[in-house]
Amino acid sequence: MTMQETNPHMEDMNTDENVAGTTHLNESLSGEDEQEKLKEELQAQKDKYLRLFAEFDNFKKRSARENIELRQTAGKEIITSLLDVLDDMDRAERQLQTAENIGQVKEGIQLVFSKLRNTLQSKGLKPMQSIGTDFDVEKHEAITEIPVQDEKQKGKVIDEVQKGYYLNDKIIRFAKVVVGK
Repeated sequence: MTMQETNPHMEDMNTDENVAGTTHLNESLSGEDEQEKLKEELQAQKDKYLRLFAEFDNFKKRSARENIELRQTAGKEIITSLLDVLDDMDRAERQLQTAENIGQVKEGIQLVFSKLRNTLQSKGLKPMQSIGTDFDVEKHEAITEIPVQDEKQKGKVIDEVQKGYYLNDKIIRFAKVVVGK
């Protein structure tokens, strides 16, 4: 008994050309036509690859050029904001040469210092508060340890040799400190 006799709904694959998924043997592409079609597809894929490669190469070059430009002008905004402070410093220097009242000179210099601090703070710079806090290796660099009488001072920052700073909540300079032992 054949398969068709046991299952009458099953059709022979090569007998009905209207059944989906079957091709009639007479309709198959000749070897040369199929080879030509494959060559065309391969050429199209090569063209796509070359275009993508060229586009990526252009992207890399453009990114590198933009990166160089960004690095060259990165400090421009900060320097521009500090020019006013520099002008004030020049005026203060001229006043130092001719001033007779030292009180006014001190006041003028304090104003310049204050303006510099305010300008830097507006750009995200914040001084680190270290004196009296626990020594933290993540923020502090211990220069030396000194003996202390008070037990509460042990392990704490006693003095600051160089102030530490944050820039937008990231440490940009560790504080150099003296620690009590």
